[in-house]
Amino acid sequence: MEKRAYIETYGCQMNVNDTEVIFSILKDAGYARTEVMEQADLVMANTCSIRDNAEQRIWGRIEAFNQLRASRPGLIVGIVGCMAERLKDKLLETHKVDLVVGPDAYRSLPRLLNAIGPDSPQIDVLLSRDETYADIPPVRTDRNGISAFISIMRGCNNVCSYCVVPYTRGAERSRDANSIAREACDVYQKGYREVTLLGQNVDSYLWNSGTESVTFAGLLERVAAIAPDLRVRFATSHPKDISDEVIYTMAAHPNICKHIHLPVQSGSTRLLEKMRRKYSREWYLERVAKIREVMPECGLTTDVIAGFCSETPEDHQDTLSLMEEVGFDWAFMFAYSDRPGTLANRTMQDDVPADEKNRRLNEIIQLQNRKSLERYRAQIGKRLEVLVEGPSKRDPSMLCGRASNNMMCVFPAAGRAAGQYTQVLVKDCTSATLLCE
Repeated sequence: MEKRAYIETYGCQMNVNDTEVIFSILKDAGYARTEVMEQADLVMANTCSIRDNAEQRIWGRIEAFNQLRASRPGLIVGIVGCMAERLKDKLLETHKVDLVVGPDAYRSLPRLLNAIGPDSPQIDVLLSRDETYADIPPVRTDRNGISAFISIMRGCNNVCSYCVVPYTRGAERSRDANSIAREACDVYQKGYREVTLLGQNVDSYLWNSGTESVTFAGLLERVAAIAPDLRVRFATSHPKDISDEVIYTMAAHPNICKHIHLPVQSGSTRLLEKMRRKYSREWYLERVAKIREVMPECGLTTDVIAGFCSETPEDHQDTLSLMEEVGFDWAFMFAYSDRPGTLANRTMQDDVPADEKNRRLNEIIQLQNRKSLERYRAQIGKRLEVLVEGPSKRDPSMLCGRASNNMMCVFPAAGRAAGQYTQVLVKDCTSATLLCE
C-alpha cells in the first residue's frame, strides 16, 4: 500500500524548490504527496535557520507533529533543511523526532526511512561539494501551474558575518547549464509560463564543462531563448557581483523580467565592512544607477537589517538616506538576529538593545511604506503586460498577476484565465498592489 508524505516548508523560495526535490525522491521510495497532515505516514518540516524566530516556529510544529503521532502510531516525524544541518544531534536529544536530514543529504531519505525503528532515529547531515540534484525532476507543489522554481546552484562562498547559510548549505557549486535548460523546457511544455532561477548568489553562477563555460548572463540568454512567452525571473543577486553583462542581457530580452532583488542590508560603509558584504555604499549606489540607466522601468527590491553589531545612530541614518535615495519598490526588513556559529556571533558583541533595534526597524518600515506608495503611484496611467496567475485572494471575482517589474496587479476577469498574458491600465494603487482595468 502506498504511503503518504506531508511536508511543511518554511523560509525562502529555495526551500520550496528543495521540498519539490524531496517529494520526487519520496515518490520513488513509495510515498505519495498529501496536503492533509492527519492522513500522512510521514510528516516533515523543511526548515530555515536565518532568523531565530523562524526556528522557534519549528519547535512549536514539532510539538504539534508529536501530538498527531499520539493518535497515529507508526507516524514518522522528521526535520530536514537548514535547521537540521545547524542543530544536528541536538534535534534528536531535545525533541522527539525520528529523522534529521541536511540540505545535501536528501538522496539518503529512502535508506534512512527504512532504517527507522522504535529506538533507532536516523540522521544524515553530511555536506557535499558537488550535490546539485540536477538529475531529479521536482514534484511541483505550486497551486496555479503557472510559475515554477528552478535551482541553478547551491551553497554560498561569501561568508557574510551575520549569515548561517555557508554553514548550513555548504560551499557554492553551480548546476549543469544543460540540465537547467532541459528543466525549463519541460515546465514550459507542461504549461508553465514563468520560471524563477534560484541561488544564494545567482550572479556568481559559473558552469564549466571542459568544452564550454557558462556565466549567469549566458544562462539567462539560454533560458530566455526557449520561448518568447516564457518569462524568466531570478533571485537573489549580490551587489558585489551583478555585472554590466547581466544588466544588458536583461535589457536585450523582453521575456527576462525587469526586476532585481538586490539586498543592501545597510547603508553604512562601515557596517557593510563589518558584515563582510565586500562592497561599499558608493558601489551599491553605482550599481543601482547602472540598472536604472539601462532599464529605467526596472523594479528594485532589497533586504535591510536594523541594529547590527555596533550600529550607531549615524549608521542607521545612512541606511535611511540610502533607502530614500534609491526608492525601493519593496523590502524585507528585520531586526538583527544573532545566529550561533556565525562570525558575528563568535567575534562581535550584539550590543544594540532590543528596544532600540525595534525603534530603528519601525523607522525603516515607515520610510519603506512611504517609498513603496510613491513607487506604486508612479505606475498610475501606465499600460503593463501581466501574466495572469489566478483569482485575487481578497476578491475571487477579480484576477491577479505580476507585471514584469514584479508589482502585483488586480483587474477584472473579463474572460481571461490563468496562464494568459493581458494588457492592463493602472488606475489606482495601494502600497503593495496596482488596481487596474
